[in-house]
Amino acid sequence: MSDGWPEGWTRKEGERVARSRHESVPAGHPHERDPYADPYAGDQLAGGRIWQDRRRRRRRWPYVLGTLFTVLVLVVAGGYFYLDSRLKRESVLVDYAGRVADTPGTNWLIVGSDSREGLSKAEQRKLRTGFASGRRTDSMMLLHYGSGGSSLISLPRDSYVPIPGRGSNKLNAAFAFGGPKLLVQTVERSTGIHIDHYAEIGFNGFVGVVDAVGGVDICVKDKINDPKAGLRLSPGCQTLDGGQALGYVRTRAFARADLERVEHQRQFFGALMKKSTSPGVLLNPFRGVPLAMNATSNFLVDDNDHLYDLVRMMWAMKGVSGGNGVTTTVPIGGTGSAAGVGSYITWDRAKAATLFDALKSDKAIPGSAVTK
Repeated sequence: MSDGWPEGWTRKEGERVARSRHESVPAGHPHERDPYADPYAGDQLAGGRIWQDRRRRRRRWPYVLGTLFTVLVLVVAGGYFYLDSRLKRESVLVDYAGRVADTPGTNWLIVGSDSREGLSKAEQRKLRTGFASGRRTDSMMLLHYGSGGSSLISLPRDSYVPIPGRGSNKLNAAFAFGGPKLLVQTVERSTGIHIDHYAEIGFNGFVGVVDAVGGVDICVKDKINDPKAGLRLSPGCQTLDGGQALGYVRTRAFARADLERVEHQRQFFGALMKKSTSPGVLLNPFRGVPLAMNATSNFLVDDNDHLYDLVRMMWAMKGVSGGNGVTTTVPIGGTGSAAGVGSYITWDRAKAATLFDALKSDKAIPGSAVTK
């Protein structure tokens, strides 16, 4: 004892507890000579190192996440520019004397051509496309979207209209005479609507896109048996593959021929866009990747059109097919025939003017101008 207390015993000294240094401080400890040193200092130093390691790991995570995000952005951006570069481009929307000024909203001219490019002779025989060279129009649709809503208007190929520098003829003759440029000029002058974007797809591209999404669901009203189109369908809802779909949008085996066909074309293109933008396709790499590759290699667009324009077009068509818009045909006034032209159809001038005036003003189309 040094102060009257047994060695190793404790007693209070103010707010402190005194303890024999022989029990509280190990021999050789840095604080051996300090009776009031923290007896757990060594443990605290070890704990400090653990926390420092944890803090370092926490600080690494933002860098890891940042790196992964950067890589993801580069992959997405690289993929976008790669797909965009695959689009076929042509100088279509060119200015010309007296061209219609820009009109509100966005207007697409969507053309399905009968180009056999990319199809072998065997494939042409199988699809019953014939062997004609060059490209002509099988379908023409005007897609409009803006503050006044969305609409998809069929322009029958047998419509009798003035063609710049060629007199009056069927609408599809404009394409045969001067390709997409002359077709756009003819449509602009006949409708008074400024065309902002152009998209064209041929037989091979159409079949490839349909097969890439795994076929398209279509409800067939009546039995169809058309050997010329290689098509035989029973009434009812069913999934059409690429070959069947091509026959469906081409067949004219109806009493109303071309007018019935344009209804099928609108129906099918709407269903195709709905399927193409569905989660089952976009989130499935085995569907989404083939779709992207087929679409970008087979769509022909104007020089100034890009992939994001096509995506917006697809979403607009999906909306129209889903009931959020109007689908119709230019109101028909009658029929006729002319030497060197053959049989044609004419537009109802008053109703057609009402329809196109609504589109030019980006307003809702009046019911009186919608073909039932």
